[in-house]
Amino acid sequence: MKGIVFTELLEMVEEEFGYALVDQLLQDSNLPSGGIYTAIGTYDHIEMIILVNKLSQQTNIPVADLLRSYGRYMFTSFTRSYRPFVDRSHSAFSLLSSVQHYIHVEVRKLYPDAELPHFVIEQPTENHLRMYYTSERKLADFAHGLIEGCLASFGEKATITKTDLVEDGSQVLFDIVKE
Repeated sequence: MKGIVFTELLEMVEEEFGYALVDQLLQDSNLPSGGIYTAIGTYDHIEMIILVNKLSQQTNIPVADLLRSYGRYMFTSFTRSYRPFVDRSHSAFSLLSSVQHYIHVEVRKLYPDAELPHFVIEQPTENHLRMYYTSERKLADFAHGLIEGCLASFGEKATITKTDLVEDGSQVLFDIVKE
């Protein structure tokens, strides 16, 4: 997993809960990297799981809620760093529809070793989008937050229904219907 995902998580924790909690998480987590991340480095996704689980224990906020919040936060970060990806889209559905065949292609040009989830996109109607998520890292709640962040960025409202397609969370359907 690219380091930017870790550095941004720690920035969000600092903004929301203070630096003392960031320091405590890093000390208590016994991470293989030692909790020293660079934005362009690559780290085991297990470290993300460890950090979010520890954060959940410290804040009494469920892991799924933390990952969704982090996804929303990360979308804002992505829009600052990769504005051209957002500017080429006229709506949230336009951007979301381009994730697999445009955005992930461009990300791989920048970070050839990036481990990205796979999406299959269907749009049955103008106001309805289905995103089928597949990832061995099982971070669908993070993807859910990114979708919410995308909708908010475009000032659009939608109902998002998340359905696990397999028990372990590695395959998920996001059914998104604009309001």
